[in-house]
Amino acid sequence: MDRSMQRITLFLVSLAAFLIPFMGSSLSLALPVIQKELVVNVIILGWIPTAFVLANAATVLPFGRLSDIYGRKRIFSYGVLIYTTASLLAAFSNSGEILVFFSFLQGLGCAMIFATMVALLSSVFPMERRGEALGLYVSAVFIGLFLGPILGGVLIQYLGWRSIYLFNIPVGIILLSILFWKLRMEWAEAQGESFDIKGALIYSLSLVALLYGFSSLLEDLGKTVLVAGFLGILGFFLMERRTESPILKFDIFKSRRSSFTALSMLFLNIAISAMATFLSLYFQSLRGLEPQTTAFILAAQPLMVAVLSPVIGRAADRTENRFLPIGGLILITAGLLMLSFLSQETIILVPVLALILVGVGQAMFSSPTTRIFMGSVDSKIYGMASSAFSTMIYLGQTLSLALMLFIFAIYLGQVEINPSNYQVFLDSMRVAFLVFSIISGLALVFSILVGPNVSKNK
Repeated sequence: MDRSMQRITLFLVSLAAFLIPFMGSSLSLALPVIQKELVVNVIILGWIPTAFVLANAATVLPFGRLSDIYGRKRIFSYGVLIYTTASLLAAFSNSGEILVFFSFLQGLGCAMIFATMVALLSSVFPMERRGEALGLYVSAVFIGLFLGPILGGVLIQYLGWRSIYLFNIPVGIILLSILFWKLRMEWAEAQGESFDIKGALIYSLSLVALLYGFSSLLEDLGKTVLVAGFLGILGFFLMERRTESPILKFDIFKSRRSSFTALSMLFLNIAISAMATFLSLYFQSLRGLEPQTTAFILAAQPLMVAVLSPVIGRAADRTENRFLPIGGLILITAGLLMLSFLSQETIILVPVLALILVGVGQAMFSSPTTRIFMGSVDSKIYGMASSAFSTMIYLGQTLSLALMLFIFAIYLGQVEINPSNYQVFLDSMRVAFLVFSIISGLALVFSILVGPNVSKNK
């Protein structure tokens, strides 16, 4: 593959990788403002980011399979179009429920994008340069997370929360223009194979039921939906084993490296994904900080990842150091434990230091772990493998947010956060971070079990 095509692909993937985390981190900062303007309770408020992640988790795997059959560039392009359109519509929402719906639609577009990004990079970059490319991709993700709170904080404070949705529109137009004018190649290495529509529907609906049921476990309907989700996922696994052209080939997870790498990524994302939402509410509601001040504090974590990821990616190409992800998870676990001791009187330096530890740990973990996983599968199923790995990320994010909603339901119920329940909120946050640190410890165990990094494909 010529270098110009590699540069174009890396630019497109990096710009998309920047845009979506920028939106997500800005949204976490905007939630207190949205709560006041649209007058929504904490459960509906929690569903705004949860619906976005839920759509990702439920559909990224089918979209990955579709990209292998019909083209990774094509599915990526459709994703950018849907995401941009949904952002425009979300900016004009006049209720929490409508915003939840358009967040779900944004998530569908995002699923198409993330199902194909790593697959596109793996298609155009050889193994000896893939770690560096993945490092730059991860860096773009966390530049988005870094600028989201800062630029997003400025937009929210001076132009209102709707401006963070409108920010997506020109970037989406730039992406679509380059896609159609510059990226003329297509990658569809499973072209001609059939798509398992039945399996895709069962998987997506079952995952939605599973995650919704988990987040509503205190209600009778939630328990029923949760059981239905478990049965649906079990039926999906049994059916896919007998399907000639499944949306998920379980051979992907047969090796020790691929299975334990996927599990470590899943548990890491359960541990850290709700962190920004908790801390945004903590700093703005309990500590009385402005959105922009909160933004600068929250930016400490993604800044560390953005700065360190390219360096870590190049190191992974040269040394195959399996201790990078392990060391990263140790730092992340330590940072989450620090956050479990926060109070209204804690000096700001303590959560900042915790966020720095988590950020450095993520930089050490993310690109080497992704490289190990993609190096263990055949190029014909890069789309499926990329989406399967993305499913671990989004499933982890959704379970993290569902766990947050579950803890909110136990401690707060359907109320707004106000001075009368500050202490209750603080108690719920402490419990959440303690649970998250334990989950991060489990991710560490799985990362240790991965073993030496020996790549399958070159």
